[in-house]
Amino acid sequence: MPLGLDDLDEAAEIHSEAFTQAWSGDEFASLLGQGGTFGFIVRAESGHKAVGVVLARLTVDEAEILTIAVDKSVRGKGIGRLLMDNVLQYLHAERAASLFLEVEETNAPALALYRKLRFEEVGRRPAYYAGADGTRKSALILKRNLRD
Repeated sequence: MPLGLDDLDEAAEIHSEAFTQAWSGDEFASLLGQGGTFGFIVRAESGHKAVGVVLARLTVDEAEILTIAVDKSVRGKGIGRLLMDNVLQYLHAERAASLFLEVEETNAPALALYRKLRFEEVGRRPAYYAGADGTRKSALILKRNLRD
């Protein structure tokens, strides 16, 4: 379902479990209020607890995933795929030409998903991410052409 203003605190909670530098509900609100920004949230089958969130931005015909996070308790159960499918459907309706994202180079589950979705590596940002232990990891920049 589309990410709404009432969902932002839950989105921030999911984000804080997934990232060391998490966004607050206010930061989600600020981004969502910018032109071209949209998002989706997935709730557990009971319909109450939010278990996944994605935020993206479309500028002219080029889009980027700003963030995507899935609750640890449901990782590997297709929530990330569902979120990405929602984004891709939205972008198809908007006639976007391409979608970019970046991912930590060691995030094997995310990389496997993005490769299944036909994303290709187009760049790298060395030592971009800071780990909780102080180590630095590179970000891979991935792109999917949407008009092929």
